[in-house]
Amino acid sequence: MFKFIPSIDRYIFRLVIVPMLAVFAIAASLLVLDKMLRLFDFVAVEGGPVGVVFKMLIALVPEYASLAIPLGLLLGILLAFRKLATSSELDVFRAVGLGYGRLLRVPFAITAVLMVINIALVFFIQPVSRYYYEQMEYELRSGALGASIKVGEFTTLADRMALRIEQSEDDGRRLKGIFARVANDKGQVLSISAKEGAFLATTDNPDTIILRLTDGTIVQDTGSQTPRVLTFTRHDLPIDLPKIEQFRARGDAEREYILPELLRIGWSATQSDEKRDASQASFNFRLVEVVMMALMPLLAVALGIPPKRSTSALGVFLSIVMVVAYHKVNQYGEDIAALGRVDAILALWGPFLLFAALITWMYWRVAHVPGGQAIGALEIWFGKMTKRVGKLFRRRRLTIDLAAAE
Repeated sequence: MFKFIPSIDRYIFRLVIVPMLAVFAIAASLLVLDKMLRLFDFVAVEGGPVGVVFKMLIALVPEYASLAIPLGLLLGILLAFRKLATSSELDVFRAVGLGYGRLLRVPFAITAVLMVINIALVFFIQPVSRYYYEQMEYELRSGALGASIKVGEFTTLADRMALRIEQSEDDGRRLKGIFARVANDKGQVLSISAKEGAFLATTDNPDTIILRLTDGTIVQDTGSQTPRVLTFTRHDLPIDLPKIEQFRARGDAEREYILPELLRIGWSATQSDEKRDASQASFNFRLVEVVMMALMPLLAVALGIPPKRSTSALGVFLSIVMVVAYHKVNQYGEDIAALGRVDAILALWGPFLLFAALITWMYWRVAHVPGGQAIGALEIWFGKMTKRVGKLFRRRRLTIDLAAAE
């Protein structure tokens, strides 16, 4: 099917795509799992349905994908060229006249596709999905998603009613050991205890539910007279549900604006300086994060090729550190630009130019300087430290073996 593509390009594509997809899946899974644990705790505390956790996680997938895609791209290309270098295949390619520019043809094509995907994510999909996440969190806190009454704890309803349930069976359809305390505006208090009960919906008023109680006692305390006691076999207790306010409109934060909205607000003469600064900062932050992906193939080659007769993995570690550190610098630049302290172009594109210059120099050292290494000094230092640590552990092992022999 792809016979028209040169075999060398198909080979490099296979080398890049497998670790890239693996890193993308691992990074996204770790981010999702970490958030899942927090969401389960949050939903459990709020008493909401478990299914909402997965809806909230799906809403966060675009945000996590925009972070995992550049990292997966970088490590995919880096591990591919590291394999070519350690297996001496890279020397063979260079010997037959295939330079780094030719070998990077496929990685740059993959980068272009992923940049288009990331543009769609950060400028259109991610802002909307983030808003839906905030909306579900608000509805969960307000009870619109079906908050539950916790068994064995007092729950306050409508500010004037406290309810406690000892046991719950049949998924909440059958309640046992019920105690309720109801107060009114006149200072009268009803203390109700019942053996069993169940919640029933009303057709005429959706804001009110009925708690049908069976076999119980009502104690009415008026404050001035002797409390009155009444026993019943069945009693319907109406409960007014709290009113749920509508969630705010999208756009409370600049990260919820899509691209046309950012452009309209950021360069509008009718908007305040604060709104313009925040919108321009958000636009430049998203744009510089996408453009930065174009440098990933060069950085991967610069850090993925270890020195001759070396299998050091220092480049893999440094690549992750550099990308994460640069991302944090961009976040700081967005924050100060949004406050109007520094121009957004200077705060975000200044670090980008420095990062691009560093990567270009590193790539030039590896690709065009005979025997050149971008991190040669660090490799030497790392090799010495590894040997010292290895000798230290060997000495301790030898001491332990001698002590055991005595």
